[in-house]
Amino acid sequence: MRKLLTLILLSIVSFTYGQKDTSWTNGGSFGLNGSQTSFTNWAKGGENQVSLSGNVTLFSKYLKGKNSWDNLLIANLGTSRQGKQDYRKGDDQLEINSIYGHKATKNWYYSVLFNFKTQFAAGYEYPNDSTVTFISNFMAPANIKLGLGFDYKPNKDLSLFLSPATARITVVNDQDLADAGKFGLLPAEIDASGNIIHADKYRMAFGAMARLTYAKDIFKNVNFATILELYSDYLNRPQNIDVDWQFLFTFKVNEFLNAQLKGQLIYDDDVNIDIDSNNDGIVDAVGPRVQFTETFSLGLVYKL
Repeated sequence: MRKLLTLILLSIVSFTYGQKDTSWTNGGSFGLNGSQTSFTNWAKGGENQVSLSGNVTLFSKYLKGKNSWDNLLIANLGTSRQGKQDYRKGDDQLEINSIYGHKATKNWYYSVLFNFKTQFAAGYEYPNDSTVTFISNFMAPANIKLGLGFDYKPNKDLSLFLSPATARITVVNDQDLADAGKFGLLPAEIDASGNIIHADKYRMAFGAMARLTYAKDIFKNVNFATILELYSDYLNRPQNIDVDWQFLFTFKVNEFLNAQLKGQLIYDDDVNIDIDSNNDGIVDAVGPRVQFTETFSLGLVYKL
């Protein structure tokens, strides 16, 4: 798996920077955003704040004859500090997408999809000022999808991948998190002698997937991009549809300055979320919940 990820990543980067074949369309952007607030003898009070985030998007698309190959790399990482707190992680995303297709009819392709998602750094939860809880890390979790199906591509802006056969692997490469049954895994068990039977670090699923990608300048200097994934596991409550929706609005200020509004909504019926209804640091309930994150940023951007 590591060799496959490395091959796809190197393919995206090398084609983006070095490919001269006109069958290839390559590009991307690098962004850097930051903010800082400082108070000295400020009568109205306040805490010093600093935040910094970076993002990279690279794409490489091949189209020649009946063959197409679309590759996309998305990477985001941010950190912030308030007052005397330690630096805390903000946005954290690493995603690789690759779809190879062979034309079947005018706008339809027989296709195979590979999708990989994880994060760069360890994640922590801060239920109160004195408690820090480790909740995630690189490859804990990681989600891998491999699907066979059909890709509908009526134009360069839209792609709809439909797969009746998609394998999904959830990896939790941390034994403590796996034993706790995080991210949809079965938790560890205790045998009759009191010994811990460690949980597996992965979970397999097989089902159907629909994946919509769209990117277009909707107004002058305003670009909208979105990825919507819907997944149904044939083997485990197929009526419960897992949802992963990402969206990004990019507002061009000038050649090197952009504002961005991005968000992601996730619902996975197999992932239980700890609920602290009265914020006292005690978990009152556990169950699947809608997860949502939103970020607005203004900063430097360089487009390839």
